[in-house]
Amino acid sequence: MTTQVTELIQSKQGQALLAQMYGPQHVEEQGARYEKLDASFREHFGEQEQVQLFSSPGRSEIGGNHTDHNHGKVLAGSITLDTIAVAVPTDDNVITFYSEGYDKQYIIDLANLKPNAEDDGTTGLIRGIAAGLVELGHNIGGFKADISSNVFAASGVSSSASFEMLISAILNHFYNDGKLDVVTLAKIGQYAENHFWNKPSGLLDQMACAYGGLISIDFANPAEPVIEPVEWNFQENGYSLVIVNTGGNHADLTEDYASVPNEMRAVAQALGKEYVREITEEDIYAKLPAIREAAGDRAVLRALHFLSENQRVDGQVQALRDGRFADFLSLITASGNSSWKWLQNVYQSGASRAQEISVALALTENYLSKLGDGACRVHGGGFAGVILAIVPNEKAEEYMNWMRGMLDTPVIVVNVRQHGSICLNAELNKA
Repeated sequence: MTTQVTELIQSKQGQALLAQMYGPQHVEEQGARYEKLDASFREHFGEQEQVQLFSSPGRSEIGGNHTDHNHGKVLAGSITLDTIAVAVPTDDNVITFYSEGYDKQYIIDLANLKPNAEDDGTTGLIRGIAAGLVELGHNIGGFKADISSNVFAASGVSSSASFEMLISAILNHFYNDGKLDVVTLAKIGQYAENHFWNKPSGLLDQMACAYGGLISIDFANPAEPVIEPVEWNFQENGYSLVIVNTGGNHADLTEDYASVPNEMRAVAQALGKEYVREITEEDIYAKLPAIREAAGDRAVLRALHFLSENQRVDGQVQALRDGRFADFLSLITASGNSSWKWLQNVYQSGASRAQEISVALALTENYLSKLGDGACRVHGGGFAGVILAIVPNEKAEEYMNWMRGMLDTPVIVVNVRQHGSICLNAELNKA
């Protein structure tokens, strides 16, 4: 059966867009993925006019581990794992959707934009996004959708931010003529997490998902973050970005996450400032006994991590721009070591039996040491979830198979994709 989605996906322009988004070798499987979701949409909602397709990527944090929330710098990229939707607008001011893998119909009445104790994380985020749009003076409205995601959930590649930016893209396209900029959409996603999901997140995840490509972001002024594209293709330059899902889960780690920015700020506040970006190592050294007494030793280590990590991001960006990839890998290794020893986000405080990330890093460090090439580090928020390994292309499959055998968990290669959160139909109309 030929449908609107089939015609779009199988058109010459649609095939070219899928190749840009996912790589030429994945066009067929990704096209089938959209068509399968379209079939599910028609099963749930019947035939609809003007069906639209949306995609929002997950993200890889390359450098700048736990820096954004204290106004720091990051190096990040949107990746080829994504959350997709088939959607149509409605005039009833109600969002109704199904999510693949969940035997449930989600219904959010946009007449109520207050935090609701009965909301789960999914409905709470959608209500928060709608509330954020309204608070900033933008338009909202209802839609029907089927949604699917291959972004690992609760593992460190920002499945939540991917979902938030998908919903934001739908509302932006249907009700704001697609005019809202990436920073605005990212702030709305952050607002939803902070106020409707009680997650003290920074802006990194949402920005990386929404913008697209490999980018450096300076959050010195979070109201106007400075975003600069970084032109570098890892695979074309001989290396694969490998995500190892270590088997841990992020779902119940809010307290661990909150402790990082809070402890960093405690160090800054001991020096009369609000954020670590406003102080220096020398400031800490000058009053170290008093700061240790006021904030604690782990807080001091976390603040020192921030200050060194900020410098490493500059070094990573410059190394890529200069084509000094060996130096870049050394900085990635240094970042990972700092996260493990100083930031201390590789396992939960007090954990002795469950240290999945530590085991994955130890295995990978041994593998790369024997290889004499590559780098690895904890990925994203940490405490549980995934690690990032940068491995020579010719060794990627061997490494992945070995890690799967060791951990019995998913291990995949991801590429940086140039498209952030988009409406595929609108993207094709531009062409």
